Amino acid sequence: MKIINKFLGGAAEILCSPHADERGWFCRFFCQTELFELNRGLEIVQINSSFTKYAGTIRGFHLQRAPYEEDKIVRCIAGKIYDVMVDNRKDSPTYGQWQDVILDAEKMNMVYIPKGFAHGFQTLTPDCQILYMHTQYYHPEAEDGFHYKSPELGLTWPLDVTDLSDRDKKLQFFIK
Repeated sequence: MKIINKFLGGAAEILCSPHADERGWFCRFFCQTELFELNRGLEIVQINSSFTKYAGTIRGFHLQRAPYEEDKIVRCIAGKIYDVMVDNRKDSPTYGQWQDVILDAEKMNMVYIPKGFAHGFQTLTPDCQILYMHTQYYHPEAEDGFHYKSPELGLTWPLDVTDLSDRDKKLQFFIK
């Protein structure tokens, strides 16, 4: 693994380094030693996956409120997504700023998203599968987020929106 881009307030893009031969490939997605610089030794306690059928679908923006904030590593393991993270830490110099990156199963890149960031993505291809590694257990009472069309962010999604959950439709706009 190689940290190839550092973004807002500790977020980063990580590139996996597969070892390939005539049979296929082997690739490490997580190594505490190699990622210590980013996550300061926090343990991965939960791994989740999502599958999205249609290109243009948006999921997010989602986060967990304190005291259940989480660092997470996100990787697209099938397809391609437009991934966006927003600094939601009010005391941060990059509060309200966002960073995007294309996560592509073929490129084998990932993003590291620190505590206090919201996360969302749009599928660029059909049949996308995402892998999430979390440093905090899920707590439904701490679930939060904001609307993907929040004008304050000035974000333009690459595709027309084809699908959105009822939960995400009801999220409030981000306000600085």
